[in-house]
Amino acid sequence: MDELKNALPSEGSLVCAQKRKLPEESMVRYRRNLLLTLGFCLLLADALNWSWGMGNTVTVFAWYLLLALAVGREELFRRRESRVLLGVNLALASTFALTSNPLFRWWNFLALAALVPLHAVSGLGSRPWWDPRMLLERCGLFFQGMFGNLWACFAAAVPEGRKTEKRDSRTLTIVLGLCGAVALVSFLIPVLVSADALFAASMERLNWKFQFRMLHFGDLFQRMFWALVLTPFVFSLLYAMAHPKRLCPPEEKRILQVDALGFVLALAAVDGLYLAFLAVQSAGLFGGPGYVESLGVSYAEWARSGFFQMVGVTVLNLSLTLASLCLSRREGRAWTALRWLCGLLAGESLILLASAAWKMTLYVSAYGLSFKRVMTYCGMLMMALFLLMGLWKAQKPDFRFCKWAFPVALAGWLVINCVPVDYLVAKNQVDRYLRGESPVVSVQYLLYGLSYDTISQLERLDGEPLVSGYTGDPQWRQGETLAEALRGRRLDAQWECENWRTWSLSACLAAGRIQP
Repeated sequence: MDELKNALPSEGSLVCAQKRKLPEESMVRYRRNLLLTLGFCLLLADALNWSWGMGNTVTVFAWYLLLALAVGREELFRRRESRVLLGVNLALASTFALTSNPLFRWWNFLALAALVPLHAVSGLGSRPWWDPRMLLERCGLFFQGMFGNLWACFAAAVPEGRKTEKRDSRTLTIVLGLCGAVALVSFLIPVLVSADALFAASMERLNWKFQFRMLHFGDLFQRMFWALVLTPFVFSLLYAMAHPKRLCPPEEKRILQVDALGFVLALAAVDGLYLAFLAVQSAGLFGGPGYVESLGVSYAEWARSGFFQMVGVTVLNLSLTLASLCLSRREGRAWTALRWLCGLLAGESLILLASAAWKMTLYVSAYGLSFKRVMTYCGMLMMALFLLMGLWKAQKPDFRFCKWAFPVALAGWLVINCVPVDYLVAKNQVDRYLRGESPVVSVQYLLYGLSYDTISQLERLDGEPLVSGYTGDPQWRQGETLAEALRGRRLDAQWECENWRTWSLSACLAAGRIQP
């Protein structure tokens, strides 16, 4: 027993792991960053609680300001990838303060929700940005950064040297007790007011603005609650970025490659099928309405059918081209034949895409532009660029497709955001109506389905007739003239301009606050 006792360490049989601490000399900086993080999280919770607008722009800019203060400006501008993503994210964030299209705002929000985390951990990863496996790696690094350093937030909030002090411990207890009391009272008073009319009347007698103040206080408490919840995770991410533990470059593993003959047979069959399809399509394109109607198909039905399917087929063809070039062994005559067949498939896909664009043009000439149709044109243009890059890869197999596809996609999306799509759609529909090419104008769609940029074009119409006379729908808002509908829409724009969170240049121009 004595020998066993002497064999144990003096502090016991188990040695506790050393607790992680923050350096005392940097404690002031950590506390400052913690307060800044809390302020940012409060701003983030406030922005998410309101409609789209300049509040989203301010939130993204505030994030990068916090990043520059907590991590350092050198980390943001050191690498080319970081500089490019910084510019793209700030440009996308600026669109919330410039435009008011709800679809663009949703898509830009989703784009920022993906690009900002990828940018935050860009310096921690080991794979280059053109490697598709980079996405999975950086997603793992992002969640590891958010959840792996939660201790740092609490270590900065309550330093180790003060935990044993009775006075500070009591102060912390008092603060937590007051926060709990305020939270409970702010929650229970509105519940009791709604439960008893006598109690509600008594509280209203104390202050006639009681209900408004309690509602406002409830919103403030809700934002503070979410800010306190988000702060540890955001601070953990900032700590991971300020103390990077970069991954080692992964060992390059050879991709499983197969004989190119199998892809040659598949591509030969697909290319033959597309040649037959293009022959039938060319007969319809050059034969005119008479040839199409002789087959029992109306020309309008033929024109509006199939362009979305052709876009999907084009995506499939591009994927097949890239897969066959990457997974085939580069040897023998089969490899040479594969490259020629991939080039032929890319060329056929370009012709299919041009055919879909031509059919879309026929459909637009008959029914006018819409937001979806303009975006379809933009998607076809981007797909044509990707097909040209696929054609180039068939000729130059060492060409890195993803290295160019990602920048082209980001640049294309930024350009699309700069195009006044809503204005062009409204101008096209109003012009067609005034020229007598269309009997109706989609007033409801232009006013409430798109942004405020459509108001200037709808003002070209006579405001005295009823809206139902323009839309062709006698049941839509009976008795409302176009001038009254436009006035109501301007009031909506004016309301958005009253608050900085929902402010946008498009709304202010529509409300007449800013003269173009």
